[in-house]
Amino acid sequence: MSPRIDCLQYANWSEKIFRQMREGGLDAVHVTIAYHETFRETVLNIERWNRWFEQYPDLIFQGEWASDIDKARDSGRTAIFFGAQNPSPIEDDIGLVEVLHKLGLRFMQLSYNNQSLLATGCYEAEDPGITRMGRQVIKEMNRVGLVVDMSHSADRSTIEAAEISERPIAITHANLHSWQPALRNKRDDVLRAVVENGGMMGFSLYPHHLRGKSDCTVDDFCAMIATAAERFGAEHFGIGSDLCQDQPDSIVEWMRVGRWSKEIDYGEGSASAPGFPPQPAWFRDNRDFGNIESGLRKTGFSDSEVAGLMGGNWRRFFETNFIPAKPTPDM
Repeated sequence: MSPRIDCLQYANWSEKIFRQMREGGLDAVHVTIAYHETFRETVLNIERWNRWFEQYPDLIFQGEWASDIDKARDSGRTAIFFGAQNPSPIEDDIGLVEVLHKLGLRFMQLSYNNQSLLATGCYEAEDPGITRMGRQVIKEMNRVGLVVDMSHSADRSTIEAAEISERPIAITHANLHSWQPALRNKRDDVLRAVVENGGMMGFSLYPHHLRGKSDCTVDDFCAMIATAAERFGAEHFGIGSDLCQDQPDSIVEWMRVGRWSKEIDYGEGSASAPGFPPQPAWFRDNRDFGNIESGLRKTGFSDSEVAGLMGGNWRRFFETNFIPAKPTPDM
């Protein structure tokens, strides 16, 4: 039986949610531990997770390697893998890439919605591509086994990252731009560059990225996955739900604004103050992953394709990309 993996969540973590992960059969979840945080603030977030691991050892533990997915299944728990949605935790210090990997970070986006020191975010009007520092950081991320994530990055930056990286890169949470033309969803040429280099994308359940938003049906969502599979191959896809369960609406504003602006950045949401849209009725929380699996079967995917989409493809990706750091080559 293939594992069930969600490759992106940022919930308001609690025992309730950890128990729902178990009810939904989640063997592994990639969680965001940084949006705009500095290195020190990210370490404090890891410290908070360490307390949860101590409090709920029967439900969750920190995942570091693909083998931890098997450990989770054998022990009836969920492996938690750390990721950052911005390179802010490394600040302007490339040496922190290896430090964060040793602390358990396994994914790092090269940009969030804005231009970063490494790459361009998808909300910028112009995309000059990967920066000089970005090229060096990609090389270092490849060396230590930290996966390049381009979920919030602009098109040229994403294509260049896929070409520059010596290891496959990931788009952990997005959908097809041709299905729902949100800024965050990915055009075919971007996806082609990612998958041709062995990369992966996780499909998002965040309503602003769905056709029909909160009213999107499971049939329509799974039909979109079928289109992606026909174009690029089902083996390159999984789920990255972007579930933000139980978060207050103020968190959306913080995600978009951080500390860089005094104004509200409305993004792709409402023209009024930003807030979380309701989840589709068929995907409210971790207990509803079975609805996606049923929808995929109804859409016509084979048993092996369903197993891959629900987690087997991410398991394979983890196996080849979560690696111990290589020695630094002689200067």
